[in-house]
Amino acid sequence: MTFKELGLTPALLRAVSELDYVTPSPIQQRAIPPVLEGRDLIGCAQTGTGKTAAFAVPILQRMQTGPAPRAAKGAARPIRALVLTPTRELALQIKESFDAYGKYLPMKNTVIFGGVGQNPQVAALKSGVDILVATPGRLNDLIGQGYIDLSRVEYFVLDEADRMLDMGFIHDVRKVLRQLPDKSQRQTLLFSATMPAEIEELARQILTEPVKVAVTPVSSTVDAIEQRVYKVDKANKRHLLVELLKDPALDSVLVFTRTKHGADRVAKDLGRAGVGAMAIHGNKSQNARQNALESFKTGKIRVLVATDIAARGIDINELSCVVNYDLPNVPETYVHRIGRTGRAGHEGLAVSFCMFDELPYLKDIEKLIKKSVPEVTEHPYPMQVFEAEPKTERPPRPGRGQQQGQPRGGRDPRPAAAKSGRSEERPAPQAAAQPHGGEISGAGKRRRRGGKGGAAVADAVPASGGAVFREKPRRVPAEIQQIRTLPQDWSAPAPAAAPPRRKKTENLLHSRPRRTRRQG
Repeated sequence: MTFKELGLTPALLRAVSELDYVTPSPIQQRAIPPVLEGRDLIGCAQTGTGKTAAFAVPILQRMQTGPAPRAAKGAARPIRALVLTPTRELALQIKESFDAYGKYLPMKNTVIFGGVGQNPQVAALKSGVDILVATPGRLNDLIGQGYIDLSRVEYFVLDEADRMLDMGFIHDVRKVLRQLPDKSQRQTLLFSATMPAEIEELARQILTEPVKVAVTPVSSTVDAIEQRVYKVDKANKRHLLVELLKDPALDSVLVFTRTKHGADRVAKDLGRAGVGAMAIHGNKSQNARQNALESFKTGKIRVLVATDIAARGIDINELSCVVNYDLPNVPETYVHRIGRTGRAGHEGLAVSFCMFDELPYLKDIEKLIKKSVPEVTEHPYPMQVFEAEPKTERPPRPGRGQQQGQPRGGRDPRPAAAKSGRSEERPAPQAAAQPHGGEISGAGKRRRRGGKGGAAVADAVPASGGAVFREKPRRVPAEIQQIRTLPQDWSAPAPAAAPPRRKKTENLLHSRPRRTRRQG
């Protein structure tokens, strides 16, 4: 089958032919016809299968051939198609695809995402767009500010639905859905690499009698990818990575880490070893991420280190190797990662580092792909640690008004001797007789700090003797003295209460009137 046989218009055929598209991919062959018919669709396809063209091309054709809605006088053209995607990189890639496929069509599209200033995006929206590609967060922000109206959307695409779920965007997606016309008045397309129960439930809510298209078994791996696993201790992973990169055949390597901090650390380690590498993750600015991707695609750097979320939208056909520096704890994520190599008929290599703590993850992955990953045993850094690493408890975060590093409650954790500046080995001072009330403080009592009207505490005297440290006694009110000298007979009558102090207002009432200056 060719694209011409799919019944595309001449303008679209010209655009795809300039992109050297001859034969549609399996997902395109099965998805484009029902979308052209106006049917809702569920597409289960892996990254790199051509699913962007599977929804972009038929949407462009339906918008070209269908009646265009009229805009109100003086108002911008309404948004007719909305594509919702989880990451900025993927949003940019989809926008570029719409630009390429709709090169000879009068459709106007734009992309909005967070991490950059909104003013240029708002300006593009005010000028009017037919197709909007967006990430959920920025879209809801601009809807709340009144810059976006989705009430006339005819085509809605939810791309990478499983990633939306993983990243916690489902709540934002539902907020967007409430802004759209009823599902009976729009065409909805949902694409997902996996179909967990939550996505199936969402599909039942937003789709109407959808056509289901699955080009490959869910989470199956590509046969062209050679998979290897190296069992190595955590401390030696970086050394093993540098050793593997001595192979000149690995000219474009994508390394996956579990955390953002881990991505930065691996990139720095490779830089110290003389390997050109950059890291991308959510904490990087949009410009930094785009520069890193461009440097990797053009060959300026050899290694790109990324987290799973930041790697969405990386589309490189001739990626020589994918390295799982940290094994993912979700088996489907492993399939997402290694699916980035071996594209477009090329052979690919997927290398995984597995320490002792990650052995259960490896077992889950092998259960999902229904085969064992071959282990490479001959390498310079074999596993030496065969027990799980002890987990250290994280210190509690400081509360309000609490300084960093100070425990809750505000008390100084240092011992008393350290706080007062005295050495713990110095003998405790001797107690002196209490000047008030004849009471002697015990050796175990603490010296009270601050406070008003409190009894003075005598200095403690060790049983073995020693130097006497005297403290200047504090003044104690007579009432307190009287209470202290009472006999330990609780049946004795309480001392008479002291007369109440006269308030300031009473003094003012009985004060002499203020003299006034005689007018004269």
